Amino acid sequence: MNRFEQLFSQRSRKAFLPFFTLGDPNPKASLTLIKAVIDAGADALELGIPFSDPVADGPTNQRSMERALKAGVTFDHCLEVLAKLRAYAPTLPIGLLLYYNLIHRRGMDKAHRDLAQAGVDAIVSADLPMEESAEHEASLKKHGIGAIQMVAPNTPDVRAKELFARSSAFTYVLSGFGATGARQSVDPRTIERIKHLRQLTDKPMVVGFGISAPEHVHAIWQAGANGAIVGSKFSSMIEANLNDLTPAQQQIVAFTKKVKN
Repeated sequence: MNRFEQLFSQRSRKAFLPFFTLGDPNPKASLTLIKAVIDAGADALELGIPFSDPVADGPTNQRSMERALKAGVTFDHCLEVLAKLRAYAPTLPIGLLLYYNLIHRRGMDKAHRDLAQAGVDAIVSADLPMEESAEHEASLKKHGIGAIQMVAPNTPDVRAKELFARSSAFTYVLSGFGATGARQSVDPRTIERIKHLRQLTDKPMVVGFGISAPEHVHAIWQAGANGAIVGSKFSSMIEANLNDLTPAQQQIVAFTKKVKN
């Protein structure tokens, strides 16, 4: 059973998934920060491999990827970090938000095989439409990796049901339109959207984009989501403390503990 399936097999389980760009601001520091959030109680991880044109990401995460790329981080470096994380936390679910060009360039079969060997449990490719993802999904299944589809705020119910059915780890529900980025509050329309989608399916759904405070996470959970992803908020903490990452690590740990307590 996929680790995400195990995580969400308890229907009452509410999961917190921090997002980090692998290699930001460098591989060693990235590994230290992610280990710290695991120790603080993260239920799973959603990680990104840096890419030069991250169309689904807002300015904060774009700069995060730029920092990693400037540090020379490659796909292979990310595999090394992922393998170390898997060894550090053998049972923790690890998902990737991965732009499809990186898979295509490496070769689909090789990319999926390498990621599976590194311990990845599931992949969402933000720039690969469902209509073009059949081969990708088949290859993921071959290598024992879960497929994650995305549901947008304006996705019709019929399509949403198909996306839920095509997801084999969880379905990624976007909290709003646009790219990733911290926001001041959770839009009431997001809460209503989660409640509506919950009526369409009993499969696990995780909400991301713009979730920026522990209170946001709790509101997402209470609306009926199985999990919530926080990313840009953590990227901004790293960016503000590049000369000494200790405060960023402390802030990230404190945020995680507040979510979990």
